[in-house]
Amino acid sequence: METKREPHERAVVLLVSGRLDFGSAKDFEVTLGSCVQDAADAGLALILDLAALDYVSSAGLRSLMVGAKAAKARAVGFHVCSLAQDVAEIFRISGLDQIIPPLADRAAAEARLPS
Repeated sequence: METKREPHERAVVLLVSGRLDFGSAKDFEVTLGSCVQDAADAGLALILDLAALDYVSSAGLRSLMVGAKAAKARAVGFHVCSLAQDVAEIFRISGLDQIIPPLADRAAAEARLPS
């Protein structure tokens, strides 16, 4: 799994690619926590662009939930977008889509950002 930050004026954008599984979940959780903190410090939202994420395991889902909880505690908007079909199916089957509703694409996530 790889992560890359992308500049944006109203959000911290994190691009996630590869496999988010047991082997990468802990490092991802640390990276996500850092992004939440940076967003909180700057008064920004957080967008996770998962277009290049091929697979997410239960450990990866847990990391996403931990990140969403941290964002909520710091009043940071937490948006997940661009899920590949297989990842979207895992979100749906696990029920995570009810906790963290995925958005269709980056434009939909940006539309949710405060002006």
